[in-house]
Amino acid sequence: MWFDERVFYQIYPLGFCGCERENDYTLHHRLDKIEEHIPHMKEIGVGAVLFNPLFESERHGYDTVDFFKVDSRLGTNEEFKSLVQKLHANDIKVVLDGVFNHVGRKFFAFEDVKSNREVSHYKDWFNVWFDGNSAYNDGFGYEGWEGHQELVKLNLSNPDCLNHITEAIRYYINEFDIDGLRLDVCYLLPEWFLRYLREETSKLKSDFFLVGEVIHCQNFSQHIEPQKLDSITGYECFKGMVSSINTNNLFEIEYSLTRLFSSVDWALMRGKHLLNFVDNHDVIRAYTAISDKRNILNLYSLLYAIPGMPCIYYGSEFGVEGDKSDNDYNLRPFIDDISKDKCPELTKHIKKLSAIRSESKVLSYGDYSKCVLNNKYMVFKRSFEGHSIFFAINIGEESVSVYVEQGEGSDLLTDSMVNLSELTIEPFSSMIIYR
Repeated sequence: MWFDERVFYQIYPLGFCGCERENDYTLHHRLDKIEEHIPHMKEIGVGAVLFNPLFESERHGYDTVDFFKVDSRLGTNEEFKSLVQKLHANDIKVVLDGVFNHVGRKFFAFEDVKSNREVSHYKDWFNVWFDGNSAYNDGFGYEGWEGHQELVKLNLSNPDCLNHITEAIRYYINEFDIDGLRLDVCYLLPEWFLRYLREETSKLKSDFFLVGEVIHCQNFSQHIEPQKLDSITGYECFKGMVSSINTNNLFEIEYSLTRLFSSVDWALMRGKHLLNFVDNHDVIRAYTAISDKRNILNLYSLLYAIPGMPCIYYGSEFGVEGDKSDNDYNLRPFIDDISKDKCPELTKHIKKLSAIRSESKVLSYGDYSKCVLNNKYMVFKRSFEGHSIFFAINIGEESVSVYVEQGEGSDLLTDSMVNLSELTIEPFSSMIIYR
């Protein structure tokens, strides 16, 4: 499918466009900031953009007020429709953040419950009890997302509530022509809802992409199948890649790759494609997280080489930094405040990696097997339809020579021939070798 072969680019619209933290519902026109960024996305090989929440909300986007209206701080529905058309004209698919587990307290149905209590037509849209109280002294209690009562949990089992969500999704496809949804906190959504979404979206687009936000793998592999999800977020490999490089312990990431993707009978995700990343809107920026900045190129090489679809978080291709302080606002800066010249070698490297991946079915669909493993260097193999790519990485300060197999191959990063029977990997470098 199209998504298996694309490089994704994640944009947090409210941050990217420099929006106010609190929504006063005054209309602004800021989506042109994203449109201006399209040439850059094309240059670095982006084939799909993943937008974090962009519909009307109280603050950060995940506290939805109106599922049918683009956030006033960003612009209008017509402007977003135009943006999608421009992205499509540049062969960039569009995936939206589907926040269907909870809403903000100013969501119209919850406002009605606050006003009308037991006689509210919408009381069953939520999990409420009228013999208690809330942190906001509403005079009734209700379930919030993981205890956060500013995010009111929806009762998707209620037919009217489910229909409201369904109509919103149909609107996104029919009006905006979107190509997929990222399901926020998918690990909390009921299994039947995943099946339902697949059925409903497939009626409108047969190749509609559904990816679930899952912060653990556990048994979620069973949900990556044609009747449910196409993918989930690759948090295990994200943690493994960053931690392995920071602790000089590549055994950690290799264990995850074998556990998930190898040919062993107990591999959880063999043949399945996760949405991989080295940072996003919820975690420390990659350039901040990597202790030895000499390994930043290695981190992105690894991201592109492992099974799955690589996703770049906006600004990280420039080496932008950010931690989780200030309620995570440091993770989603205004695009005009990001220096585009801080780390040009990283930007260039990502462009090269995207070009390699676009020309290689092996990196999109190839299986995985370990070849060489040491705490500071590693070689693994991806194979598909008679073709192979060997990925070699050295995160240490000394060059190493390893035996992989007899023969030669072409390093696609340097366009040079290398000897696989005596492969030299230079310090803080990686190789993508086609054979």
